Amino acid sequence: MRCVQKDSEAVLVDKALWDCLTCGLCELRCPSKIKYIEFMRDVRQLAITDGIKAECSHGGAFQSLYRIMTAQNLKQNRLEWLTKDLKTSQKGDYLYFVGCAPYFDIFFSELNVESLNSVKGSIKLLNKIGINPIVLEDERCCGHDLLWIGDVENFKKLAEHNLKQIEESGAKTVIFSCPEGYQTFSQNYPEFFGKNNFNVVHISQLLAEKINNNQLRFGELEKSVTFQDPCRLGRHSGIYDEPRSIISAIPKIEFHEMNKSRHRSTCCGVGCWLTCGVTAKTIQANRFHEAKQAGADTLITACPKCEIHYKCALQDQQLNDEVKIEIRDLIALAAEIVV
Repeated sequence: MRCVQKDSEAVLVDKALWDCLTCGLCELRCPSKIKYIEFMRDVRQLAITDGIKAECSHGGAFQSLYRIMTAQNLKQNRLEWLTKDLKTSQKGDYLYFVGCAPYFDIFFSELNVESLNSVKGSIKLLNKIGINPIVLEDERCCGHDLLWIGDVENFKKLAEHNLKQIEESGAKTVIFSCPEGYQTFSQNYPEFFGKNNFNVVHISQLLAEKINNNQLRFGELEKSVTFQDPCRLGRHSGIYDEPRSIISAIPKIEFHEMNKSRHRSTCCGVGCWLTCGVTAKTIQANRFHEAKQAGADTLITACPKCEIHYKCALQDQQLNDEVKIEIRDLIALAAEIVV
């Protein structure tokens, strides 16, 4: 309303500007089909351009890290986690984009997150279906968070670097396990740089295809589970069935759909490391209760940030004792029981 009333200065300095999760749920419900989250992105860009700093959680550590990654002479030790049992290639048609998982595992080590286990699991599963992917030594963050907080200049620097790296690799298909990376490459890179010279695929799409063709099987797992649709994988990208196909292919597992699922799914409560207060914790607690009401003892997600935020919320011992729910990453779990 303030923008309509031409009070733009008040909008740019209002801390509420950074509260929007850009999850897309409002657009789903809006009868006028207003592209609200793109509007928020554009207004944030105006704020950043005017020198206004975003209201970041963790002291802005991740935003600083992403901006450091724009340095051309940056040296990273990105592949230290890559063990000998995981088969990769120097050249080939397939490239696996790792994303920021190596940094997440270090930063949130006290939460026992599965970010790197998900990455390792992705390569293990790709190997299982006959793909030994290229893994880049000098890959950078995809730029998702910088774009959505309005720092388009540094987003472009990261994107240009990654596009050059992929072009030099010769890969024809780039595979993602991170929903934000998938959404950024499939939608935002073409928005700013034109059509990609390679295919963009989420790993759940590849695995679901192999499952349907009886080319991928899993061992038994007796758990009652539900699935959290990541905003970037679901509402932003329309991928709902494939993660559920993976879960349904696991013998003896009991899958329970939450009331707010698929396009109606609730966000995990935090977007781009901006909002991590009482509202976020309330959203997370409500989601745990919804999962329990559905009959699940394990909440499976396919996004490293969802896992981090949910496990962080369960550091509240009272809430943990109340809901008694396990948080698992889909790909890490699938890799553990693949046969």
